[in-house]
Amino acid sequence: MDAESRAYHEAFMREAIAMAELALKSDETPVGCVFVRDGNIIGRGGNETNRTLNGTRHAEFVALASILQSNPITILEETDLYVTVEPCVMCASMLRQYRVRAVYFGCWNERFGGTGGVLNIHSDPSVDSPMPVFGGIFREEAIMLLRKFYVQENEKAPEPKQKKTRELKTEIAPTDIHAPKDAATKV
Repeated sequence: MDAESRAYHEAFMREAIAMAELALKSDETPVGCVFVRDGNIIGRGGNETNRTLNGTRHAEFVALASILQSNPITILEETDLYVTVEPCVMCASMLRQYRVRAVYFGCWNERFGGTGGVLNIHSDPSVDSPMPVFGGIFREEAIMLLRKFYVQENEKAPEPKQKKTRELKTEIAPTDIHAPKDAATKV
């Protein structure tokens, strides 16, 4: 990827990170996203699962709800998603069904990822045409936001685990160690 293209994608990922930081300040899992069409952000979202006690209020769903209030669903075919963490299986399925043009993300979701971390929903040949996915943009920043959240108590979790003795890890393994096999393209 050339420097100009990289700068373009990094600018939108910075906006997604800002949404994740807002989610963290609100005691939400720090995942943030922006939807971009023709170089303009048309929707923003951050996780709202703790506040709403609704497990489907992921950042992608929050942003899409606001977009679809004033736009036809077909707008998504001309829209790219920038999200701090690889979309989960639920979100990846929704994004593919809505035919989002491409997905750019920060870090892989090794437990629930739907675009290479666990499943390859974005490229399953039994569903529509494949959705291009690119991972690794500001990967370290995305990982650190998640670590900051998971080192603290989450009273909204079904069975809160005591975390008083946990420490924030600051070392991050190189990209190739945790990159899923045959998954998203690294940028």
